[in-house]
Amino acid sequence: MKSAFQGRALRAALIIPFAALLCSPIPGLASTMLLGSAQSFAVLGASTVTSTGDTIIYGDLGLYSGTSITGFFGTTEHDGPGLVTGGTVHQTDAVAQQAQSDALTAYNFLAALPFTTHYTVPTDLGGLTLSPGVYKFDSTAALTGALTLDFSSNPTGYFVFQVGTTLKTADGSSTVHSSVNVINGTSLSGIYWQVGSSATLGTSTMFAGNILADQSITLNNSADILCGRAIALNAAVTMDTNRISNNNTAQDFGTFRSDFGSYGFSGGEATEDAPEPGTLTLLGMGLGAGFLLIRKLRS
Repeated sequence: MKSAFQGRALRAALIIPFAALLCSPIPGLASTMLLGSAQSFAVLGASTVTSTGDTIIYGDLGLYSGTSITGFFGTTEHDGPGLVTGGTVHQTDAVAQQAQSDALTAYNFLAALPFTTHYTVPTDLGGLTLSPGVYKFDSTAALTGALTLDFSSNPTGYFVFQVGTTLKTADGSSTVHSSVNVINGTSLSGIYWQVGSSATLGTSTMFAGNILADQSITLNNSADILCGRAIALNAAVTMDTNRISNNNTAQDFGTFRSDFGSYGFSGGEATEDAPEPGTLTLLGMGLGAGFLLIRKLRS
């Protein structure tokens, strides 16, 4: 007959692994696991990718399932001055297909996260300074002026912006330009803009973070994503004399803006930073230890 102590020990052996599962962090939102193979891309479109003018992309350029990439040297059309450096063009191939699949998985994951701040009406983020968290917008999010994202309260945290419909930044003027400025980041910093329909960056915008839009992404003249990515899941990416880098540490286009080694605010480069152990791995380890304890108690 088991003693009271043995009974309690058996219950603990079964409970502890599941408690560890509940208490363990979600495998890094800012880690390389989130974007998967899409992390190597700076621009990824679905229907078309089009550029006018001297657009420069640092990182992979991809398209799936559409067939037309125009405005870049080295693509099928060979019809434009746009350049792809630090990466490869993947035009309707298996690599781009897998990247689109991984991007969709990331999009759905971001959309399902519980929010920490809720905006129920259209909101302009210009002039605000925010701390890491999940920011939900029932409809539109706009940016006129400067938005500061400050990681000081959580150096390994993340920003997720869940935008119900559209994201739009204002066109620049002689005195005001829309910008996303990031301070106090680390190599684990993550910034994600999950957009329910389409995103438009106005002229001369200096943007940061990874845009994952359900439909299209448009970068107007001289709008730059200096630390991040433009990923359109179902429609086009349209550019006009832009600069986009998915690794600001390697290529900042002379702006001296930093992504703190986070590989375009996606939590570090896959070849350099090992991801955290998966939750299922942790659960398996816990269950294994629990069953060993049970066998010992019963023997």
